[in-house]
Amino acid sequence: MSTPPVSPLVTMEGVDKHFGKFVAVKGLNLTIDKGEFVAIMGTSGCGKTTTLRMLAGLEQPTAGTIRIAGKLMNDVRPHERDTPMVWQSLALFPFLNARENVEFGLKMRNQQAEVRRKKALEWLDRLGVSEFAERNVETLSGGQRQRVALARSLVTEPQLLLLDEPLSALDAHLVIRMQSVLTKLQRELGITFVYVTHSQSEAFAMADRVIIMSNGEIAQTGIPRDIYREPANRFVAEFVGRNNIISGDVAKAKGKKIEINSQIGIFKFNANRPAVPTVGKAVTFVIAADLVEVTRTKPKADNVVECTLISEEFIGSMVTLFLETADGTEFKVQLQERELAKLDHNSGGKFYLSWQAESAHLLPSEKSI
Repeated sequence: MSTPPVSPLVTMEGVDKHFGKFVAVKGLNLTIDKGEFVAIMGTSGCGKTTTLRMLAGLEQPTAGTIRIAGKLMNDVRPHERDTPMVWQSLALFPFLNARENVEFGLKMRNQQAEVRRKKALEWLDRLGVSEFAERNVETLSGGQRQRVALARSLVTEPQLLLLDEPLSALDAHLVIRMQSVLTKLQRELGITFVYVTHSQSEAFAMADRVIIMSNGEIAQTGIPRDIYREPANRFVAEFVGRNNIISGDVAKAKGKKIEINSQIGIFKFNANRPAVPTVGKAVTFVIAADLVEVTRTKPKADNVVECTLISEEFIGSMVTLFLETADGTEFKVQLQERELAKLDHNSGGKFYLSWQAESAHLLPSEKSI
């Protein structure tokens, strides 16, 4: 006997949101399953926060429908929804201590004082800040306040938790720690998380599925690895990761093997789509920065580019090299710091970048990017 399909927890169908003449969200179709951790990313003004606010009931859609657990929510007021939000500013009440902040949602539900206190203390303990229960929240550190805000949102045990860039104000080492806390909580509780962020590292580290938005629409949705390795269009390729993007015309096409002429040379790659481009067609392909090799001597490889080193960017043990061809085309290479030490990169001179044909990813078509 087959298992019946599970209905999604969240369904947004044909959702538009206008602010006067400005269209913040248009034609949004989105489903989110129960227990899923979804991250929504995009540039400022792409519609991600507006989408979150519509789920919370803080904005009403101009058109379309929003359902949570099958119930139409378009006209349901925020306090009547089971959709607490963890804000970027945390929005804790400064006149209440940590325990009282956590109790607030329970108080609004008319739960008795003893029950409120017990549940609040349990959640503060679960998040490792029970020792600060009677402390004014303004005396707590950023990480401690973050945990109090999470406890306040989770104490009511909601089906759906909305998070609006909750880690953006924290120091880098606290961000890593809180990512672990959030991921562990979400898995243990089975609560659906919808998480809005500018940070690719946060989204890719925590989410089951990532949604990239652009100009109020979904540009791509998928698991983090697929979005990173197989961007659906040029916008996603430029927005996500450290990608190198090259355009040219198809010079040869035999089976899946393609050669293109570009302004910086002839390159080979294997077409990753059913429809192989024809000779003369303009195409664009992507090579992720971590799939490019850098050497001081010219290698034997499918694709080789001669460059000069412009600058370096260190993030922990990883370094990104920014290099330039003779005509000014920029390339990016990611490698471990220990690999950089072997390059003798401070002596100047030529560098050679290379990659295999199978490492390149063909974008769908020039008109879609």
